[in-house]
Amino acid sequence: MRRICVFCGSSSGNRPEYRAAAEEMGRELVRSSIGLVYGGGNVGLMGIIADAVLRAGGEAVGVIPENIMAREVGHYGLTKLHVVRSMHERKALMADLSDAFVALPGGFGTLEEFCEVVTWTQLGLHAKPCGVLNVLGYYTPLLAMFDHAVEERFLKPENRGLVLARESPSDLLQALEHWRPIHTEKWLDRDAR
Repeated sequence: MRRICVFCGSSSGNRPEYRAAAEEMGRELVRSSIGLVYGGGNVGLMGIIADAVLRAGGEAVGVIPENIMAREVGHYGLTKLHVVRSMHERKALMADLSDAFVALPGGFGTLEEFCEVVTWTQLGLHAKPCGVLNVLGYYTPLLAMFDHAVEERFLKPENRGLVLARESPSDLLQALEHWRPIHTEKWLDRDAR
C-alpha cells in the first residue's frame, strides 16, 4: 500500500482520545511508509491527522471541493492539495489516489464516504480494503447494525467481512495489509442477499 485514504471529522469531538488516535494514525502511516489521502481540511481530526503526518516527514495529499474550501479551511501546508469542483469529483479522486480506506470518528460525511467505498468493494468496482478505527467503541453501534443487516438477510456474511475494525492504528494497518478480496460471483442472487 502506497497511500491510504482516511475519512474523519472536521470536528475533533469531545474526547481527547479522538485527537490522540488521529495523531497516532498519522505517525503510524509514516512509520509504515504509507502516504495519507484525506479531505484536505485544516480543522478537526482532518487537520490533526494531516499535521501529524507532516510533522513525521510523511506525504499528506488533500482533496477538497472549491465550494467548501473556505468552510473547511483548506490546509495549505500539504504535500499536495487538489481543489476540485464537486463532492463527487472529490470522492472519485480520493479513491483513485488510494490503495485502502479507513474511517476515524466523524459525522454524516465520514459515514457516507466510508459506506460508499465499502459498497464499491462489494460491487467489485475496486478491490481495496476498508476499515474503521474503533476509538473508544465509537463504531461499535455501526458494526452492530452491519451484523443486524446480516441477521435480517440484507447483507451477506462475506460482505459484512469487507469492513475491518480494530482499536489501534498499527493493528488496523496490519489487517488492511493482509486483507484479500472475496470473489462473489452472484452478488445479486435474491436468495443469498
